[in-house]
Amino acid sequence: MPTNILMPALSPTMEKGTLAKWLKKEGDAVKSGDVLAEIETDKATMEVEAVDEGVLAKILVPDGTQDVAVNQPIAIIAGEGEDIQAAAAGAPAPQAKAAAAPPTSAAKQEPAAAAPPARAGNGHDRNGGRVFASPLARRLAKAAGIDLSAIAGSGPHGRVVERDVTAAQEGGAKAAPKSAAAAAAPAAPALARGPSDDAVRAMFAPGSFEEVPHDAMRRTIARRLTEAKQTIPHFYLTMDCEIDALLALREEVNKTAPTDKDGDKLYKVSVNDFIIKAMAMALMRVPDANVSWTETAILKHKHADVGVAVSIPGGLITPIVRRADEKTLSAISNEMKEMAGRARNRRLKPEEYTGGSTAVSNLGMFGVRDFAAIINPPHATILAVGEGEKRVIVRGGEPAVATLMTVTLSTDHRAVDGALGARLLGAFRQLIEHPMAMLV
Repeated sequence: MPTNILMPALSPTMEKGTLAKWLKKEGDAVKSGDVLAEIETDKATMEVEAVDEGVLAKILVPDGTQDVAVNQPIAIIAGEGEDIQAAAAGAPAPQAKAAAAPPTSAAKQEPAAAAPPARAGNGHDRNGGRVFASPLARRLAKAAGIDLSAIAGSGPHGRVVERDVTAAQEGGAKAAPKSAAAAAAPAAPALARGPSDDAVRAMFAPGSFEEVPHDAMRRTIARRLTEAKQTIPHFYLTMDCEIDALLALREEVNKTAPTDKDGDKLYKVSVNDFIIKAMAMALMRVPDANVSWTETAILKHKHADVGVAVSIPGGLITPIVRRADEKTLSAISNEMKEMAGRARNRRLKPEEYTGGSTAVSNLGMFGVRDFAAIINPPHATILAVGEGEKRVIVRGGEPAVATLMTVTLSTDHRAVDGALGARLLGAFRQLIEHPMAMLV
Protein backbone atom coordinates (compact mmCIF):
# COMPACT_ATOMS: atom_id res chain seq x y z
CA MET A 1 0.00 0.00 0.00
CA PRO A 2 1.50 3.42 -0.93
CA THR A 3 2.55 5.67 1.96
CA ASN A 4 1.86 9.41 2.07
CA ILE A 5 4.71 11.60 3.30
CA LEU A 6 3.12 14.43 5.28
CA MET A 7 4.25 17.99 5.98
CA PRO A 8 5.69 17.76 9.51
CA ALA A 9 4.90 20.03 12.45
CA LEU A 10 8.27 21.31 13.64
CA SER A 11 6.92 23.11 16.70
CA PRO A 12 3.68 23.11 18.71
CA THR A 13 2.57 26.36 17.04
CA MET A 14 3.55 25.60 13.44
CA GLU A 15 0.65 25.59 10.98
CA LYS A 16 2.47 26.08 7.66
CA GLY A 17 5.99 25.90 6.29
CA THR A 18 8.06 26.16 3.13
CA LEU A 19 9.22 23.06 1.31
CA ALA A 20 12.66 24.39 0.53
CA LYS A 21 14.39 21.56 -1.29
CA TRP A 22 13.94 17.90 -2.23
CA LEU A 23 17.06 15.80 -1.66
CA LYS A 24 15.57 12.77 -3.44
CA LYS A 25 13.94 12.67 -6.86
CA GLU A 26 11.05 10.64 -8.21
CA GLY A 27 12.09 7.05 -8.85
CA ASP A 28 14.82 7.04 -6.18
CA ALA A 29 14.91 4.13 -3.76
CA VAL A 30 14.58 5.18 -0.13
CA LYS A 31 15.03 3.41 3.16
CA SER A 32 13.90 4.26 6.66
CA GLY A 33 15.92 7.17 8.01
CA ASP A 34 16.92 8.61 4.62
CA VAL A 35 16.65 12.40 4.44
CA LEU A 36 14.05 13.24 1.79
CA ALA A 37 13.69 17.01 1.91
CA GLU A 38 14.45 20.25 3.75
CA ILE A 39 11.65 22.26 5.37
CA GLU A 40 11.88 25.94 6.23
CA THR A 41 10.07 27.55 9.15
CA ASP A 42 10.38 31.05 10.55
CA LYS A 43 13.06 29.85 12.98
CA ALA A 44 14.90 26.79 11.73
CA THR A 45 15.99 24.53 8.92
CA MET A 46 15.26 20.86 9.49
CA GLU A 47 14.98 17.61 7.59
CA VAL A 48 12.20 15.22 6.63
CA GLU A 49 13.18 11.59 7.19
CA ALA A 50 11.63 8.63 5.39
CA VAL A 51 9.77 6.36 7.78
CA ASP A 52 9.21 3.55 5.25
CA GLU A 53 11.29 1.72 2.70
CA GLY A 54 10.35 1.78 -0.96
CA VAL A 55 10.55 4.08 -3.97
CA LEU A 56 9.72 7.80 -4.09
CA ALA A 57 6.84 7.41 -6.53
CA LYS A 58 5.52 10.98 -6.66
CA ILE A 59 6.52 14.43 -5.41
CA LEU A 60 3.32 16.36 -4.72
CA VAL A 61 4.80 19.67 -3.55
CA PRO A 62 7.77 21.06 -5.53
CA ASP A 63 10.87 22.90 -4.31
CA GLY A 64 10.27 26.44 -3.08
CA THR A 65 6.58 25.99 -2.27
CA GLN A 66 5.43 28.25 0.56
CA ASP A 67 2.52 27.95 2.99
CA VAL A 68 2.32 24.16 2.93
CA ALA A 69 -0.13 23.16 5.66
CA VAL A 70 0.97 20.78 8.40
CA ASN A 71 -0.12 17.17 7.69
CA GLN A 72 -0.70 17.91 3.99
CA PRO A 73 0.69 15.10 1.78
CA ILE A 74 3.90 16.24 0.08
CA ALA A 75 5.01 12.97 -1.55
CA ILE A 76 4.13 9.30 -1.99
CA ILE A 77 6.35 6.29 -1.35
CA ALA A 78 5.52 3.02 -3.13
CA GLY A 79 6.23 -0.05 -1.01
CA GLU A 80 8.30 -3.05 -2.06
CA GLY A 81 6.73 -4.81 -5.05
CA GLU A 82 4.13 -2.09 -5.61
CA ASP A 83 3.51 -0.55 -9.02
CA ILE A 84 5.14 2.89 -8.94
CA GLN A 85 2.93 4.37 -11.64
CA ALA A 86 -0.22 3.12 -9.93
CA ALA A 87 0.95 4.59 -6.61
CA ALA A 88 1.67 7.94 -8.26
CA ALA A 89 -1.68 7.92 -10.06
CA GLY A 90 -3.51 7.75 -6.74
CA ALA A 91 -1.81 10.90 -5.44
CA PRO A 92 -4.01 13.57 -3.82
CA ALA A 93 -4.05 16.98 -5.51
CA PRO A 94 -1.56 19.44 -3.99
CA GLN A 95 -3.10 22.35 -2.06
CA ALA A 96 -0.22 24.75 -1.40
CA LYS A 97 0.74 27.67 -3.59
CA ALA A 98 4.10 27.79 -5.37
CA ALA A 99 6.47 30.63 -4.52
CA ALA A 100 9.61 32.07 -5.99
CA ALA A 101 11.33 32.53 -2.64
CA PRO A 102 14.64 30.65 -2.41
CA PRO A 103 14.74 27.71 0.00
CA THR A 104 16.46 28.20 3.34
CA SER A 105 14.97 25.70 5.87
CA ALA A 106 14.22 21.95 6.93
CA ALA A 107 12.46 19.40 9.58
CA LYS A 108 11.75 15.95 11.06
CA GLN A 109 8.53 14.39 9.77
CA GLU A 110 6.23 13.09 12.47
CA PRO A 111 2.40 13.27 12.59
CA ALA A 112 0.58 13.48 15.93
CA ALA A 113 -0.81 11.04 18.48
CA ALA A 114 -0.76 9.99 22.13
CA ALA A 115 -0.61 6.99 24.40
CA PRO A 116 0.23 6.21 28.02
CA PRO A 117 3.97 5.57 28.56
CA ALA A 118 5.46 2.26 29.50
CA ARG A 119 9.08 1.56 30.44
CA ALA A 120 12.01 -0.63 29.42
CA GLY A 121 10.98 -1.57 25.88
CA ASN A 122 13.33 -3.08 23.29
CA GLY A 123 11.55 -2.20 20.05
CA HIS A 124 9.54 -5.46 19.86
CA ASP A 125 6.01 -6.19 20.97
CA ARG A 126 5.14 -8.66 23.70
CA ASN A 127 4.87 -11.51 21.18
CA GLY A 128 8.38 -10.88 19.90
CA GLY A 129 7.25 -9.13 16.70
CA ARG A 130 8.94 -5.95 15.52
CA VAL A 131 7.37 -2.63 16.41
CA PHE A 132 7.39 -0.32 13.39
CA ALA A 133 8.72 3.11 14.35
CA SER A 134 10.64 5.96 12.73
CA PRO A 135 14.34 6.26 13.60
CA LEU A 136 13.69 9.50 15.47
CA ALA A 137 10.90 7.91 17.49
CA ARG A 138 13.19 5.01 18.40
CA ARG A 139 15.92 7.36 19.58
CA LEU A 140 13.50 9.41 21.68
CA ALA A 141 11.90 6.31 23.19
CA LYS A 142 15.28 4.82 24.05
CA ALA A 143 16.44 8.05 25.69
CA ALA A 144 13.22 8.28 27.72
CA GLY A 145 13.12 4.57 28.62
CA ILE A 146 9.70 4.12 27.00
CA ASP A 147 8.47 0.78 25.64
CA LEU A 148 7.60 1.29 21.97
CA SER A 149 5.22 -1.67 22.01
CA ALA A 150 2.99 0.19 24.47
CA ILE A 151 2.54 3.17 22.13
CA ALA A 152 -0.24 3.36 19.55
CA GLY A 153 1.35 4.65 16.35
CA SER A 154 -0.32 7.33 14.27
CA GLY A 155 2.05 7.21 11.30
CA PRO A 156 1.59 5.33 8.03
CA HIS A 157 0.41 1.76 8.63
CA GLY A 158 0.40 2.37 12.39
CA ARG A 159 4.09 3.34 12.56
CA VAL A 160 5.16 5.00 15.82
CA VAL A 161 6.45 8.52 15.13
CA GLU A 162 8.01 11.34 17.15
CA ARG A 163 4.84 12.93 18.46
CA ASP A 164 3.51 9.56 19.61
CA VAL A 165 6.56 9.21 21.86
CA THR A 166 6.30 12.81 23.04
CA ALA A 167 2.63 12.31 23.93
CA ALA A 168 3.49 9.06 25.70
CA GLN A 169 6.08 10.89 27.81
CA GLU A 170 3.47 13.43 28.82
CA GLY A 171 0.92 10.70 29.53
CA GLY A 172 -1.69 12.63 27.57
CA ALA A 173 -4.66 11.44 25.57
CA LYS A 174 -5.31 12.23 21.94
CA ALA A 175 -8.04 14.71 22.71
CA ALA A 176 -8.35 15.25 26.43
CA PRO A 177 -11.63 16.94 27.42
CA LYS A 178 -11.37 20.48 28.63
CA SER A 179 -11.63 21.03 32.35
CA ALA A 180 -14.41 23.18 33.70
CA ALA A 181 -11.85 25.87 34.47
CA ALA A 182 -10.53 25.75 30.91
CA ALA A 183 -14.02 25.92 29.49
CA ALA A 184 -14.74 28.95 31.66
CA ALA A 185 -11.50 30.75 30.75
CA PRO A 186 -12.14 34.00 28.90
CA ALA A 187 -11.29 34.18 25.23
CA ALA A 188 -8.22 36.21 24.30
CA PRO A 189 -9.11 39.75 23.26
CA ALA A 190 -8.99 40.67 19.59
CA LEU A 191 -5.74 42.37 18.65
CA ALA A 192 -5.90 46.03 17.64
CA ARG A 193 -4.83 46.79 14.09
CA GLY A 194 -3.13 49.86 12.70
CA PRO A 195 -3.84 51.60 9.40
CA SER A 196 -4.12 49.47 6.27
CA ASP A 197 -1.10 48.77 4.07
CA ASP A 198 -2.47 51.04 1.34
CA ALA A 199 -3.07 53.84 3.83
CA VAL A 200 0.55 53.65 5.01
CA ARG A 201 1.89 53.67 1.42
CA ALA A 202 -0.27 56.71 0.64
CA MET A 203 1.61 58.71 3.30
CA PHE A 204 4.78 58.64 1.19
CA ALA A 205 5.54 59.90 -2.29
CA PRO A 206 5.62 57.22 -5.00
CA GLY A 207 9.17 56.09 -5.71
CA SER A 208 10.50 57.40 -2.39
CA PHE A 209 10.71 53.95 -0.80
CA GLU A 210 11.60 50.36 -1.59
CA GLU A 211 9.28 47.53 -0.50
CA VAL A 212 10.99 44.58 1.20
CA PRO A 213 8.40 41.77 1.64
CA HIS A 214 8.17 40.17 5.09
CA ASP A 215 9.72 36.74 5.38
CA ALA A 216 8.26 34.05 7.65
CA MET A 217 10.50 35.00 10.59
CA ARG A 218 9.58 38.69 10.50
CA ARG A 219 5.85 37.89 10.25
CA THR A 220 6.08 35.55 13.23
CA ILE A 221 8.06 38.04 15.33
CA ALA A 222 5.53 40.78 14.56
CA ARG A 223 2.56 38.58 15.41
CA ARG A 224 3.98 37.13 18.63
CA LEU A 225 5.30 40.40 20.03
CA THR A 226 2.07 42.22 19.22
CA GLU A 227 0.11 39.50 21.00
CA ALA A 228 2.51 39.55 23.95
CA LYS A 229 2.41 43.32 24.37
CA GLN A 230 -1.39 43.50 24.05
CA THR A 231 -2.31 40.46 26.15
CA ILE A 232 0.38 40.38 28.88
CA PRO A 233 0.19 43.09 31.59
CA HIS A 234 3.87 44.09 31.70
CA PHE A 235 5.49 45.95 34.55
CA TYR A 236 9.15 46.85 34.88
CA LEU A 237 11.75 46.84 37.65
CA THR A 238 15.21 48.40 37.21
CA MET A 239 18.36 48.01 39.31
CA ASP A 240 22.05 48.90 39.01
CA CYS A 241 24.51 46.09 39.71
CA GLU A 242 28.19 46.61 40.54
CA ILE A 243 30.21 44.20 38.42
CA ASP A 244 33.83 44.94 39.36
CA ALA A 245 34.10 41.72 41.40
CA LEU A 246 32.50 39.78 38.54
CA LEU A 247 34.93 41.21 35.98
CA ALA A 248 37.90 40.33 38.18
CA LEU A 249 36.61 36.79 38.72
CA ARG A 250 35.93 36.35 35.01
CA GLU A 251 39.50 37.38 34.20
CA GLU A 252 40.86 34.87 36.72
CA VAL A 253 38.60 32.06 35.48
CA ASN A 254 39.64 32.58 31.88
CA LYS A 255 43.34 32.99 32.75
CA THR A 256 43.40 29.65 34.56
CA ALA A 257 41.19 27.77 32.07
CA PRO A 258 42.73 24.44 30.96
CA THR A 259 43.92 23.97 27.39
CA ASP A 260 43.65 21.18 24.84
CA LYS A 261 46.59 19.41 23.18
CA ASP A 262 46.93 22.30 20.72
CA GLY A 263 47.17 24.86 23.51
CA ASP A 264 43.71 26.34 22.93
CA LYS A 265 41.57 27.22 25.93
CA LEU A 266 38.76 24.75 26.56
CA TYR A 267 36.42 27.60 27.40
CA LYS A 268 36.27 31.39 27.64
CA VAL A 269 33.57 32.64 29.98
CA SER A 270 31.74 35.86 29.09
CA VAL A 271 29.87 38.34 31.26
CA ASN A 272 26.68 37.04 29.63
CA ASP A 273 27.46 33.52 30.89
CA PHE A 274 27.58 34.90 34.46
CA ILE A 275 24.25 36.68 33.81
CA ILE A 276 22.58 33.45 32.58
CA LYS A 277 23.87 31.53 35.60
CA ALA A 278 22.85 34.28 38.04
CA MET A 279 19.35 34.50 36.59
CA ALA A 280 18.92 30.72 36.85
CA MET A 281 20.14 30.61 40.44
CA ALA A 282 17.96 33.60 41.35
CA LEU A 283 14.89 31.74 40.05
CA MET A 284 15.75 28.76 42.24
CA ARG A 285 16.18 31.07 45.25
CA VAL A 286 12.81 32.71 44.50
CA PRO A 287 10.86 29.70 43.18
CA ASP A 288 7.50 31.48 43.14
CA ALA A 289 8.85 33.56 40.26
CA ASN A 290 9.99 30.51 38.28
CA VAL A 291 6.59 30.12 36.65
CA SER A 292 4.52 30.24 33.49
CA TRP A 293 0.97 31.57 33.18
CA THR A 294 -1.94 29.62 31.72
CA GLU A 295 -5.61 30.58 31.85
CA THR A 296 -6.36 27.70 34.24
CA ALA A 297 -3.23 27.45 36.40
CA ILE A 298 0.26 28.76 37.15
CA LEU A 299 2.95 26.27 36.18
CA LYS A 300 5.72 26.20 38.80
CA HIS A 301 8.91 24.89 37.25
CA LYS A 302 11.31 22.57 39.06
CA HIS A 303 14.36 23.75 37.12
CA ALA A 304 15.53 27.06 35.66
CA ASP A 305 15.54 26.93 31.86
CA VAL A 306 16.86 30.27 30.61
CA GLY A 307 16.34 31.55 27.07
CA VAL A 308 19.05 33.76 25.59
CA ALA A 309 18.18 36.17 22.78
CA VAL A 310 20.48 35.68 19.77
CA SER A 311 20.43 38.05 16.82
CA ILE A 312 20.30 36.31 13.44
CA PRO A 313 19.80 37.67 9.90
CA GLY A 314 16.23 38.94 9.63
CA GLY A 315 15.32 38.70 13.31
CA LEU A 316 16.20 36.87 16.49
CA ILE A 317 15.81 33.50 18.15
CA THR A 318 16.00 32.44 21.79
CA PRO A 319 17.82 29.14 22.37
CA ILE A 320 17.17 27.68 25.82
CA VAL A 321 19.89 26.71 28.30
CA ARG A 322 18.16 23.85 30.11
CA ARG A 323 18.76 23.45 33.85
CA ALA A 324 21.12 26.40 33.80
CA ASP A 325 21.00 26.47 37.61
CA GLU A 326 22.82 23.10 37.67
CA LYS A 327 25.45 23.85 35.01
CA THR A 328 28.91 25.28 35.46
CA LEU A 329 29.85 28.59 33.87
CA SER A 330 32.16 26.79 31.44
CA ALA A 331 29.36 24.41 30.40
CA ILE A 332 26.97 27.33 29.85
CA SER A 333 29.64 29.17 27.85
CA ASN A 334 30.37 26.26 25.53
CA GLU A 335 26.68 25.40 25.11
CA MET A 336 25.77 28.97 24.20
CA LYS A 337 28.59 29.28 21.66
CA GLU A 338 27.49 26.05 19.99
CA MET A 339 23.77 26.90 19.97
CA ALA A 340 24.34 30.49 18.83
CA GLY A 341 26.35 29.23 15.87
CA ARG A 342 23.62 26.82 14.82
CA ALA A 343 20.96 29.47 15.45
CA ARG A 344 22.61 31.82 12.94
CA ASN A 345 22.56 29.00 10.39
CA ARG A 346 18.92 28.18 11.29
CA ARG A 347 19.92 24.69 12.40
CA LEU A 348 18.41 24.67 15.89
CA LYS A 349 15.89 21.95 16.66
CA PRO A 350 12.45 23.16 17.84
CA GLU A 351 12.98 21.69 21.30
CA GLU A 352 16.09 23.87 21.62
CA TYR A 353 14.23 27.18 21.31
CA THR A 354 10.78 26.43 22.78
CA GLY A 355 9.77 26.48 26.44
CA GLY A 356 11.81 27.95 29.26
CA SER A 357 10.63 30.06 32.17
CA THR A 358 12.60 33.28 31.59
CA ALA A 359 14.95 34.91 29.11
CA VAL A 360 17.94 37.23 28.97
CA SER A 361 18.39 39.95 26.33
CA ASN A 362 21.78 41.66 26.45
CA LEU A 363 22.41 44.77 24.34
CA GLY A 364 25.34 46.01 26.40
CA MET A 365 27.81 45.16 23.63
CA PHE A 366 26.07 47.79 21.48
CA GLY A 367 26.60 50.53 24.04
CA VAL A 368 22.96 50.47 25.21
CA ARG A 369 22.74 51.63 28.84
CA ASP A 370 19.24 50.39 29.65
CA PHE A 371 16.05 49.23 27.93
CA ALA A 372 12.92 47.17 28.60
CA ALA A 373 12.27 43.91 26.74
CA ILE A 374 8.94 42.34 25.74
CA ILE A 375 8.07 39.04 27.43
CA ASN A 376 8.00 36.01 25.15
CA PRO A 377 5.39 33.46 26.33
CA PRO A 378 5.50 30.99 28.04
CA HIS A 379 8.04 33.03 30.01
CA ALA A 380 6.76 35.12 32.92
CA THR A 381 9.85 37.37 32.96
CA ILE A 382 12.65 38.64 30.75
CA LEU A 383 15.81 40.43 31.88
CA ALA A 384 17.12 43.30 29.72
CA VAL A 385 20.85 43.90 30.30
CA GLY A 386 22.68 47.13 29.51
CA GLU A 387 26.35 48.04 29.16
CA GLY A 388 28.72 47.89 32.11
CA GLU A 389 30.26 51.35 32.49
CA LYS A 390 32.30 53.33 34.97
CA ARG A 391 30.13 55.66 37.04
CA VAL A 392 30.62 57.83 40.11
CA ILE A 393 28.82 56.47 43.18
CA VAL A 394 28.74 57.34 46.87
CA ARG A 395 30.42 54.76 49.12
CA GLY A 396 30.86 55.41 52.83
CA GLY A 397 29.85 59.02 52.35
CA GLU A 398 32.61 59.57 49.80
CA PRO A 399 32.55 59.64 46.01
CA ALA A 400 33.98 56.54 44.34
CA VAL A 401 34.12 55.03 40.88
CA ALA A 402 32.52 51.64 40.18
CA THR A 403 31.54 49.64 37.11
CA LEU A 404 27.74 49.53 37.04
CA MET A 405 25.43 47.48 34.83
CA THR A 406 21.78 48.51 34.61
CA VAL A 407 19.26 45.67 34.30
CA THR A 408 15.48 45.86 33.81
CA LEU A 409 13.17 42.97 34.62
CA SER A 410 9.97 42.86 32.56
CA THR A 411 7.36 40.85 34.44
CA ASP A 412 3.97 39.32 33.65
CA HIS A 413 1.83 40.80 36.41
CA ARG A 414 -0.65 37.91 36.14
CA ALA A 415 1.97 35.48 37.43
CA VAL A 416 4.55 37.60 39.28
CA ASP A 417 3.51 40.52 41.46
CA GLY A 418 5.62 43.58 42.23
CA ALA A 419 7.16 42.43 45.51
CA LEU A 420 7.92 38.99 44.08
CA GLY A 421 9.58 40.51 41.03
CA ALA A 422 11.63 42.77 43.32
CA ARG A 423 12.80 39.74 45.32
CA LEU A 424 13.84 37.98 42.12
CA LEU A 425 15.78 40.99 40.85
CA GLY A 426 17.36 41.45 44.29
CA ALA A 427 18.51 37.80 44.30
CA PHE A 428 20.00 38.32 40.85
CA ARG A 429 21.90 41.43 41.95
CA GLN A 430 23.21 39.62 45.05
CA LEU A 431 24.69 36.89 42.85
CA ILE A 432 26.15 39.33 40.31
CA GLU A 433 27.80 41.44 43.01
CA HIS A 434 29.09 38.34 44.88
CA PRO A 435 29.90 36.06 41.95
CA MET A 436 31.93 33.49 43.89
CA ALA A 437 28.54 32.03 44.92
CA MET A 438 28.13 30.90 41.32
CA LEU A 439 31.27 28.75 41.52
CA VAL A 440 30.32 26.66 44.57
